[in-house]
Amino acid sequence: MRLLISAAISACIAASSFSLPAHAWGKLGHRVTGEIAEGYLSDQAKVAVEAILGVEDMAEVSTWPDYMRSSDDEFFKREAFPLHFVTVPDEQTYAEAGAPKQGDAFTGLERFKAVLQNNESSAEELRLALIMVIHIVSDLHQPLHVGKGDDWGGNKVEIMFKGEASNLHEIWDEKLVQDEELSYTEMAHWLDRKMTPELAQEWYNADPSVWIAESKEIRPSIYPKDGETDLSWQYIYDHRPVMRQRLSQSGVRLAAYLNEIFGE
Repeated sequence: MRLLISAAISACIAASSFSLPAHAWGKLGHRVTGEIAEGYLSDQAKVAVEAILGVEDMAEVSTWPDYMRSSDDEFFKREAFPLHFVTVPDEQTYAEAGAPKQGDAFTGLERFKAVLQNNESSAEELRLALIMVIHIVSDLHQPLHVGKGDDWGGNKVEIMFKGEASNLHEIWDEKLVQDEELSYTEMAHWLDRKMTPELAQEWYNADPSVWIAESKEIRPSIYPKDGETDLSWQYIYDHRPVMRQRLSQSGVRLAAYLNEIFGE
């Protein structure tokens, strides 16, 4: 490890059972997560990831689950949609709310972790499981992917952003990140070099329930204030630090999760 740290799935699903479309951070944000995570993998995890992905890296495959939404693949048509998010109402914890019968991001991680630790898994199964883990860990660090259950993770909150029609979820998925006007490698490098070993140690956590609780805690603060109709420079100023921190944390936590799966 470089720093060593201590040195719609289907119409049959009722609208009330999901929070948002299966998108988080957009391509740029997901690639930032993958790029940062590469630097915090243990040697054993790095070997395992390279064996599964071959010539591709984690940044490259990180957007695959969103790209495949339009494919005819049965998994992506029938099962993948609810695995990008969790729903936790304001008055509940995730443990209290639980997962719906079709599953969610938390149960998805458990499912794919089991595949990656199963010696009987095929190369195709391992590849799908690893790509989904890479994507889901990043998803759970976007605060609106821990939805309240009543507004599709902010998709129903229509708002202007710098004079253009948008919604709150899109602003957090893409527009705040894109406003940086950086490539994913530039952004990952800038975020990573600000991450001291002490900070990386503090953020190094492989427990998805912790990431979910953090996103839920952040969530209320990112909704527009009463009377706000056009989020612009003040909103960017207020929320850019949180957006950048969640991307940094998602990179470290992705590495932590994979290091745990493949053995520190």
